[in-house]
Amino acid sequence: MADSAVQQPDTSEDALPVPTLAETTANLTATGQPFEMEDMTIRGIPTRTWKTAPSSLRSVLELSSLHGEKDFLVYEDERVTFEEHFRIAATLAQQLIERFGISKGDRVAIAMRNLPEWIIAFWASISAGAVVVPLNAWWVGDELAYGLSDSGTKVVFVDEERQGRILHHLSELPDLKAMIVTCEEHDPVAGGRRAAIGAMVDRPESEPFPVIPFAEAVGTPVGVVALPDVPIDPDDDATIFYTSGTTGRPKGAVGTHRNSVSNLMNLFFVSTVGTMRRSGAVADVSGGGQNANLLSVPLFHATGCHAVLVTNTAAGGKLVMMHHFDPERALELIEREQITIFGGVPAMVMQVIDSPDFDKTDTSSVRSISYGGAPAPPDLVRRIKQHFPAGAPGNGYGLTETSAMTTMNAGDDYVRKPDSVGPPAPVCDVAVVPEEFAGDEPPAGQSVDPERTGELWIKGPNVVRGYWNRPTETAASFTRGWLHTGDVARIDEEGFVHIVDRAKDMIIRGGENVYCVEVEAALFEHPAVADCAVIGVPHPVLSEEVGAVVVLRPGQDVGADELARFVRERLAAFNVPSRFWFRAEALPRNPAGKVLKRELRTELLGDAPVF
Repeated sequence: MADSAVQQPDTSEDALPVPTLAETTANLTATGQPFEMEDMTIRGIPTRTWKTAPSSLRSVLELSSLHGEKDFLVYEDERVTFEEHFRIAATLAQQLIERFGISKGDRVAIAMRNLPEWIIAFWASISAGAVVVPLNAWWVGDELAYGLSDSGTKVVFVDEERQGRILHHLSELPDLKAMIVTCEEHDPVAGGRRAAIGAMVDRPESEPFPVIPFAEAVGTPVGVVALPDVPIDPDDDATIFYTSGTTGRPKGAVGTHRNSVSNLMNLFFVSTVGTMRRSGAVADVSGGGQNANLLSVPLFHATGCHAVLVTNTAAGGKLVMMHHFDPERALELIEREQITIFGGVPAMVMQVIDSPDFDKTDTSSVRSISYGGAPAPPDLVRRIKQHFPAGAPGNGYGLTETSAMTTMNAGDDYVRKPDSVGPPAPVCDVAVVPEEFAGDEPPAGQSVDPERTGELWIKGPNVVRGYWNRPTETAASFTRGWLHTGDVARIDEEGFVHIVDRAKDMIIRGGENVYCVEVEAALFEHPAVADCAVIGVPHPVLSEEVGAVVVLRPGQDVGADELARFVRERLAAFNVPSRFWFRAEALPRNPAGKVLKRELRTELLGDAPVF
């Protein structure tokens, strides 16, 4: 995530001592410095913020036009410069207002794979004052329809695969007024992607529903174009990212412009700290030129959008997009595009290192390998240093509710403490709170105790304002600006956070959150299933995979393949169990009726590590 370069330490007698993290932070955040902070009251809550942060995401897009003819987006053989992107996005923003009737605060959804049109649609919608709703492209039709309905989306951008899934549910989406579609299929004759086809689709008891090709929706961008004149306040809503919970349907985390630009500043701060703390000459293999980031994570996640897209748009970085992640293709692009920043989730880094093509590929351009979204084996740091000698490793921690990054452990600190996710950004507060605590603020006056564990609470300008139309869930997860993460952590004497367990009944499979209750609910719909429990099973690459323990009804006979198919029809593919255990006796439960999953897991897997 963060951009950093590696330098060789100067071991001469005249070498200056490397400044500590505390010293560097004090210098960078002092009055008049680039990362000066100020205290503000936001929605009645005192909040520490970045004084020099852009006022909104619209401001980030405006600044990006200054990068001119530099490549911004690379997808297969397509290239879009910053200047071209700005003109197309600004033109589309005007069209959203004038042709599609989008007003400030209206929701515009994006449901597609990583494509250049995803990014253009995002910035166009933001500039029109809309609230962008990125929907998980893995979702099946029912899930997509729920996200569109719950958010009250007015216009949705889709690729053809998502188009097919959503059209079957039009009768459930009265608020949806138009669909703008792009194609991802390559046309060998034209030498590019095939053009999408428009249509007017019948919708029961309603006027025909327009499906409009992306190119037609944009029209012809003019030579000089300005963004629409829509006033945007830092605390206006900007995004709704859906995140599942331990009960019920996914919840929409409502992020503001301030939330996203605070994350941008958090990442810029980490990058600047890394530069200032190096000693000796910087081994800048890019020659001081443009950074190139391999976009290997989905844009519909907070990491892909806030941490990668927004940051590179602001910093003038080249975004090299992949249709889907493949380690051999990733290596090919690293060499071809001189990638300087690579990461995603730990599994992707491990797959690249383990690829048989690794030793045949020039990876010397890589200067930063940062990841998050899933537990990282401490040994991965050593492997990165071995395989990317010019690359600095980094491991971050954040949630959808924190607009991506809260803590970051990078460079020498990460090598020194590979089991930590690092210290929080200066504008973020973290606290370890006892499970039984019920107050609005973390307990005050506690001395630092590196051995004390509890639920990790986070406060800062990057924490979202709550869940879309979910006051009960919002009140349960947010108190006086503090987010209750559900993760169990400890904080050491240097302020570095260590995640030790997850309080939520959740599995992290290759960076995707799998909420056990959702998979269990799908399994319970099968007529042969009497009882079930979903558990995480260790996996060397994905971190965890999904396992299901099933008790069948008397006289029923059903196999793993049938149950996997049944779940796949109801939930996105990453939720489908890959391991099944069939059990004749009842599941172990406590007196309150809750399944004892740790006991069950130990019974099935022994002492296998818990991630």
